[in-house]
Amino acid sequence: MSTALRAVISVVMLAGFYLLGLVQLALVGWLIYEIWQHLHGAGAAKLSYLLLAAVGAVLAGLWRAVRAKPGDPHGLIVTPDQAPQLWQQVRELAAEVGTRAPDEIRIVPEVNAAVSEDTKLLGLIGGVRRLYIGMPLLQTFTVDQLRSVLAHELGHYSGSHTRLAGVAYRGRLAMHETLGGVGNWNVFGWVFKAYGWLYQLVSNAVARRQELEADLASVRVAGVDAAVSSMRELPVVDAAWDFYFGRYIAYGWELGYAPDDVFGGFAKLYQARADELARMREEEPDDETSRWDTHPAISERIAAMRAAPRTAHAVDGRSATALMPTVEAAGMALQREVVDFGTRTVLPWEDFTAASMTLVLQNRADRVFRSAARIAGLPVAGLAEVFGLVEAGRLGELAAEFFPQSTRREAAAEFADVMATLLGLAAVRSGQAGWQHSWSKPAVLADRNGEPVDFTEIAKLAVAPETVGEARARLAEQGVQVEAVQVVQTRATGQGADVLGAMPNVKMDGAEHADLILLSKGFVVVPAPKSTDDGEKRVAALLSGTSPAELTARYRFIAFEDISTVRIDREVPVNTTLLLHGGQTVGIQERWTSDKVGKSDDVFREILIKLRDRGDQ
Repeated sequence: MSTALRAVISVVMLAGFYLLGLVQLALVGWLIYEIWQHLHGAGAAKLSYLLLAAVGAVLAGLWRAVRAKPGDPHGLIVTPDQAPQLWQQVRELAAEVGTRAPDEIRIVPEVNAAVSEDTKLLGLIGGVRRLYIGMPLLQTFTVDQLRSVLAHELGHYSGSHTRLAGVAYRGRLAMHETLGGVGNWNVFGWVFKAYGWLYQLVSNAVARRQELEADLASVRVAGVDAAVSSMRELPVVDAAWDFYFGRYIAYGWELGYAPDDVFGGFAKLYQARADELARMREEEPDDETSRWDTHPAISERIAAMRAAPRTAHAVDGRSATALMPTVEAAGMALQREVVDFGTRTVLPWEDFTAASMTLVLQNRADRVFRSAARIAGLPVAGLAEVFGLVEAGRLGELAAEFFPQSTRREAAAEFADVMATLLGLAAVRSGQAGWQHSWSKPAVLADRNGEPVDFTEIAKLAVAPETVGEARARLAEQGVQVEAVQVVQTRATGQGADVLGAMPNVKMDGAEHADLILLSKGFVVVPAPKSTDDGEKRVAALLSGTSPAELTARYRFIAFEDISTVRIDREVPVNTTLLLHGGQTVGIQERWTSDKVGKSDDVFREILIKLRDRGDQ
């Protein structure tokens, strides 16, 4: 079956989806008529209401899909005057592929390239064409590799793949909006779900065939070697991009800092990690695929490329930045276009790393200091108070919270690693150490001479009453002041926490209704309506736009560190009572009718069991 025919079938199936909605509406109308012919009063009214509610959820999704439009184009527009070489290359490739060149080129912050076209009359009339090029590709690809990717995208134009893109968008949206609003027990929704699965199978099969056709256009224009090379390089760049944002930006971003050159930093990391990236290139490409995927497996695409006829092509191994020498300035312009720094403090990379890592250490230390203050019976505590617990022989009480599987004596010895972190922070606060930024390895804590500092041996001395005095003396010799470190956050927050799950519509203390968000640092209690309807959607909407730190600042937060003991009265559905260190109790009861978000109930039980066992030590 040709791609064009598959696309036509996909469009016809989409029309059938809307027609199915009209048929069901007519059916409901007939049923309501029959009900009122044979029943009257409250019974007829209730049945009519149930039928209208069931079909209404389906029709509401269809109506939203009909009215919705694709979002505005994003990215940084690059004009022919700003990047003449890039535009020339694109126009030449378009001519070789046999299609009209795009009207716009936009640089986007993604490891991807794409095309779009504003069409009319279901794609019969063409419109404005846009080519999107990911900034990471410009920074890391060779000219040959970029030519191959661009030829692939332009191949979608020559294959008329973009003509039905608007219809495909509405199809995906119609399925999402309609099926997302249909409950599990809505009989009318069952038919739509079955139809939606069939539509996805056909639509995704069309998409996979289109990708293979565009690959052949890439091979024909750029050559087999360039096409295969770009295909193998894409997952490498994608992995590096994820690593960059996860390890270099995310932690400081959440703590209120931002680097002054977001995209320029990635180019430097890619160059500095050349050996690691080379090892990644040696790995075999992914060969897993599914009928639900929109793209064939990379190994399948490479095999098809190598099977295509070979033609001679001149090799151009220059950096793709040769087509856009102003890429650094473009990166800063893209940053101004798409990056929202909010209220974050923007710093040069070296200062960003130093400020972020110091705050990471402070947050870890604050967790210790809050427990130390509680155990010592003080309003606040710092490193000096922790040393005081050691001298009093009470470190085991504190350490047991961090090593619950060990005895207090064992936990005190194991606390040396935590103590080393506290001493490192003391060195920073005393002005005797700082963080060295590096693109090729993790940041290193170094002294004033640039030599790495290691407090492992002193930390071992600092966790025993008989040697803590010697630890103090050795720290003083190095200019490290124990009193320089104090608690900053006196209450636990969600900074650095991960979302583990969510349980909509639980009961708090037997009466209050709430959505329970499960974080890696504690529980967030969000007020909820008594109705159990749409709990999963409500929680998903909240989590999609709110960070863990914002959740804990906005709603009630029960940190794990604040929980003294846990009593589990029933495991399915969960009924538990939490006893807090302050003496308060919190009852949490899962309802039989509550929505299930994945396996969050299992996650909740596992957390409770760990907390209970911790308290039993």
